[in-house]
Amino acid sequence: MRVNQQIRIPKIRLIGSDGKQIGLIETEKALKMAHEEGLDLVEVVAKSDPPVCKLVDYGKFRYDQTKKKKEGKKLLHQVKVKEIKFKPNIDTHDLEFKVNKAKGFLKKGDKVRLSCTFRGREMLHREIGQRVFEKMCNALLESGSIESPPKQLGRTLSVVIAPAQVAQKK
Repeated sequence: MRVNQQIRIPKIRLIGSDGKQIGLIETEKALKMAHEEGLDLVEVVAKSDPPVCKLVDYGKFRYDQTKKKKEGKKLLHQVKVKEIKFKPNIDTHDLEFKVNKAKGFLKKGDKVRLSCTFRGREMLHREIGQRVFEKMCNALLESGSIESPPKQLGRTLSVVIAPAQVAQKK
């Protein structure tokens, strides 16, 4: 963004301090107008032909721009994937606790990955782990939806659950 003497193009399209378009004008005249009003000549749109410049207080202009950027960043919510791990021989109270934790993550708008890890002889009785896994998934269906079917990767059975709002948008 160029300001005052940095603008070296002979003619520019000028917008006054009140926001009304003045029109095509020579850069030197625009600089004199800006100096008389105690403002700065700021290039707003550099890629147009001729470039668009505005008569504004440069410090206030920069402050407003940074404020708009910060406001835009506040509105964005980055979806994170939170992981909840458990074993097939988990107790009912522990399972309820983990379900409530997952519901909290889903309410905040984060995705949840459920991972059931099998150790040793637990691999022989995967159906026990799958029943626990299904209980947990069914308990979370009101808060979110399953993105893809459960997958067995080595000793881990996992699934990703998206929050209800994200699922509705898709």
